[in-house]
Amino acid sequence: MKIIDLDTWDRTTHFRFFKRMDYPHYNICVNLDITHFLKTVKDKQLPFYYAMIFAATHVLNGVEAFCYRIRGEQVVLHDTIHPSFTDMSKDTDLFKMVTANMEYSIESFVINAKKKSDEQQDYFVAKDMEGRDDFIYITCIPWVSFTHLSHTISFNKDDSVPRLAWGKYYKDGEKILLPFSVQAHHSFVDGIHMGKYIDTLQDYLNTFM
Repeated sequence: MKIIDLDTWDRTTHFRFFKRMDYPHYNICVNLDITHFLKTVKDKQLPFYYAMIFAATHVLNGVEAFCYRIRGEQVVLHDTIHPSFTDMSKDTDLFKMVTANMEYSIESFVINAKKKSDEQQDYFVAKDMEGRDDFIYITCIPWVSFTHLSHTISFNKDDSVPRLAWGKYYKDGEKILLPFSVQAHHSFVDGIHMGKYIDTLQDYLNTFM
């Protein structure tokens, strides 16, 4: 983790401009082409949800703008961002929030994330998040192919944790498309960074081996 020197940081003007907003978060929804990715993860016998969590987090870690966080009057830059994701509890329609460590390989991540989720009995584990902001929130709504999505959020304009979500994938001709939502804090993430993230994620999904 690195503490940013706001006196020399080239983004300080933009950071301060958007930080003063009452609601500095914004959301973009796109359709990702998962045709190749879905086939490959099925061939590898990997669960799509955990595989997609890995892909989305792995690519996000490569876009620096998504790794900044506000801490009081400071800005920090994390080395690694980890996923904190929703997962359904067994024999109920209630979900739980699971925080897993990011891994170097998709196979090890899937094994460890699934193990963490299976073993977690509580819906929310405060100790997994206490004092931390080095993660992203991820959720999935596999029952709906949405065109827009908004997140519940406390009106804390210093909450700079990005939110990702995706919905029910569907066929469009020869393609399989996935509704995908990205919400971020404008103090750090502009449209150019959103575009870089989405384009890089699409490239990853197209070439996943």
